[in-house]
Amino acid sequence: MTVARLPGAGAASHGLADRLAGPVLLACTVAAAGTLVALAGVLGVEAGRFFAQVSPVRFFTEADWTPFAEEPRFGVLPLLAATAQITAGAGVFGVPAGLMTAVYLEHYAGARTERALTAVTALLAGVPTVVYGCFALDFVTPALRSLWPGTEAFNALSACLVVGLMIVPTVVLLSRAALKSVPAQLMEAGLALGASRGRVVARVLVPAALGGIVAAVFLALARAVGETMIVTLAAGNQAQPTWSPLEGLRTLTAFIAQSGPGGAPSGSLQYGAVFAASAVLLAFSWGLHAAGMFLVSRRRRGGAR
Repeated sequence: MTVARLPGAGAASHGLADRLAGPVLLACTVAAAGTLVALAGVLGVEAGRFFAQVSPVRFFTEADWTPFAEEPRFGVLPLLAATAQITAGAGVFGVPAGLMTAVYLEHYAGARTERALTAVTALLAGVPTVVYGCFALDFVTPALRSLWPGTEAFNALSACLVVGLMIVPTVVLLSRAALKSVPAQLMEAGLALGASRGRVVARVLVPAALGGIVAAVFLALARAVGETMIVTLAAGNQAQPTWSPLEGLRTLTAFIAQSGPGGAPSGSLQYGAVFAASAVLLAFSWGLHAAGMFLVSRRRRGGAR
């Protein structure tokens, strides 16, 4: 039995969907923006209360971080230095590996190899960071100590290596997306002119995708800045300045993770220090995002000329 369709029913349903689409999308946008404003507001209020009692100049210039001592000191420089060290070290290990993997998968790998390595990359992206932290503690650190017996049980090098491994999938996936956006005709034209595949990739395709690649690198570094479990398990809890990668250190995220959940009474200086460190961490991460977007926009403006 065939049911007759009322004239105009489809048009009415489409019209209703079109009328609802705008308000629903606007509500989602307002919710996202409101969450960001609330986040910044909470951090700003609590950090402001903290800085009303602790000098911001001393907070950013002193290198003595002992918030739970009898005479607490709040010089955040050791935490900032440790965070910068882990981020830079992860970038040294993870960014070149990710970029080379992306180029290989996009322009050199066969179909089977490409599918297999893409699956492995996706699996790496799905590994929980606490598992990476256990891997660093139980495998990477013992391997380093067998090579350098003076390596501490908690050390920066182990954290750098594993955080670098963690950001590889981010670099690979986003860099491949940038390389895919480059027209395939450029490769064909370069090969037709007698250039080798490697020369075309290095001189034409990678520069053409550089804006997206830069964005991928900065996004990966921003993720390294905010990493918590790996650095907590692998790098230790020593809030002291050190430039040796074989010694332990404490990052901003490690302090927040260890002190935030019930570690400091509400309203105390230690409680405010958690929010002050969170605000610094947020500014650090946003700074990397802003730098990446600035370089991308500058690259686009230069290309438009």
